[in-house]
Amino acid sequence: MTNNLVDRLAIQDIMTRYAAGVDDRDLQMYRDCFADDAEIVGFGGGAVVGADAWTEEVKSKLAAFDATQHMLGPQMITIEGDTASTRTDVQALHYLKNKPGETLTLWAVYLTNYRRIDGEWKITRHELVRRGTRIQSDE
Repeated sequence: MTNNLVDRLAIQDIMTRYAAGVDDRDLQMYRDCFADDAEIVGFGGGAVVGADAWTEEVKSKLAAFDATQHMLGPQMITIEGDTASTRTDVQALHYLKNKPGETLTLWAVYLTNYRRIDGEWKITRHELVRRGTRIQSDE
């Protein structure tokens, strides 16, 4: 039971660092959440394979926003040996750079797979399942 709890907290911490890395623009922290061969799907376009390629794509996407805030809901976590999966609800606010006063809100679910690599949990597959978006104006 104790090892399961330690693993659950370590996996939860990955998603917390994932969100903080994006919101704080700490792309090294963000990159460190992923296995080198991670597959990312559902973020527009085709699948992206490779943590470095994905981090560069995120860096490019973030250029459209003054700031972001990713709020994560509780996770459903399944652990089987050295692999795990989570379902995480997310609401993300994106403050549009070219349209001051407008905010894009995303409601979605992250479906994420993990593998223990050299004693650390890493994301091996990360999928965004969109539930809805809305652009709101301060005016």
